[in-house]
Amino acid sequence: MSSQNHTSPQSAGKILCISHVFPPKINPLTNRIKKLLEQFQGNWQVIALTSTENGFLNEKTNVQIVKDPYPAKLINFLNKLKLNKFTYFFIWPDMAIFWILPAILKGYQLIKEHKPDVIFVFMMPYSCSLVGIALKWLTGIPLVLSLDDSISCTDMHPATSSRLHHYLDLCLEKFYVRQSNAIVYVSQFNLELVRNNQPLSEHSKFHLIRCGSDMLDFNLPVEELTNEETFEIVYTGGMNGWYKFHDPIQKTSLIKKIYRFWMELGVYKLVEIDYRTSSPVFIGKAVQKIIDQNPNLKDKIKIKLYGNKCAESIVKEVLELHNLSNIVSVFDPLPHTEVVKLSKQADLLFITLPDRLDGSEGGRISCKTYEYLTTDRPILAAVPKGENWNYLNGKSGTWLVQPNDIEAMSKVIDAVLSAKFAGAPLRYDRTNLQKELDYVYLAKDYLKIFDKLCNRSVDLNNI
Repeated sequence: MSSQNHTSPQSAGKILCISHVFPPKINPLTNRIKKLLEQFQGNWQVIALTSTENGFLNEKTNVQIVKDPYPAKLINFLNKLKLNKFTYFFIWPDMAIFWILPAILKGYQLIKEHKPDVIFVFMMPYSCSLVGIALKWLTGIPLVLSLDDSISCTDMHPATSSRLHHYLDLCLEKFYVRQSNAIVYVSQFNLELVRNNQPLSEHSKFHLIRCGSDMLDFNLPVEELTNEETFEIVYTGGMNGWYKFHDPIQKTSLIKKIYRFWMELGVYKLVEIDYRTSSPVFIGKAVQKIIDQNPNLKDKIKIKLYGNKCAESIVKEVLELHNLSNIVSVFDPLPHTEVVKLSKQADLLFITLPDRLDGSEGGRISCKTYEYLTTDRPILAAVPKGENWNYLNGKSGTWLVQPNDIEAMSKVIDAVLSAKFAGAPLRYDRTNLQKELDYVYLAKDYLKIFDKLCNRSVDLNNI
């Protein structure tokens, strides 16, 4: 089928979707992939290329799986020998680099067979951009890149293996911007940061389409909690600050100090990040402060974290170190439907992101931000200044505090729990946000891009 036959959104078309990860794997990106592709299928046929071994969307989707030849045994062996500094240095831009060649070969085969109108690439990992670019070079098919986080986002990438790697990262970002026909960012801050470094001729390629939420999931009825004796603070997702509290537990040996020095040698730091704030420690201390002031609340305030990926032993040691074992409960990752249910039942929803020690603004925004806003529950956001702060500022029922501000957190928690225990729990009507958050509407923004590019697509009959 020639792409010249598709000149309107109503005409059926084909999309070759390239993503290293794919449903049913559980993470925020695969959930976004699932929701968007399901919406695309109203007008488009989706052919997907992934490395996820059991990749599956639905019966309508042609999912082709190409195994990633990542040399796991060799890399693991080098890591055991404490030589992982060399793997970080020589494997660039990320560990998915080994997948590029087999993905290009399979992608080209799929293009010859199915003649898609658009190549659509989900990133991260950033290596996937090179797959899409190579296939565009080979076929002339328009290329759309969709990022979760920019490679130049210092929240996600505060340091590189060397100054050279930082330069290469910036070159790669410019390269995939200029080689794509359209590029989508989920963060206004990151979009502007990258766009401002491009010539004016490239600016029209940039689009802001945020992550979102599925209203069908959140509109399912969930039983209201009736226990007036407890107050539950819920956080959904992983936290990466556990190890920063775990290090002091064990005495640092001279060998360990030498090893750390070696690992940091030559590393080019762009910004100092306080990963400790990506943990329940600060909000836990805020709860402790409330209990100290009102002992009757002991055992009545609970913090529950769903989505932990850190070793159970480390979690246990950190909680014990800070006397939080009776306040904080940590659970493994759950299916998305369960996450939705827990979010809708919480007394207070909690977001936290790693703090930026220099006070500068960052471009990261947590995916849970949108899902929390789909509920009617109060939200405590302990986030640094930047994209996440700016987006939540002024939203109904949200409190913004710095990630380590225990005093501010305790005041918010006290106000929300006081309302509940007084018989008037705080609830907020956020239906006005549904059009902004719903994947049905977000998908339409992507489809507008695809339709516009299809009008300029080449005839693929000769490929």
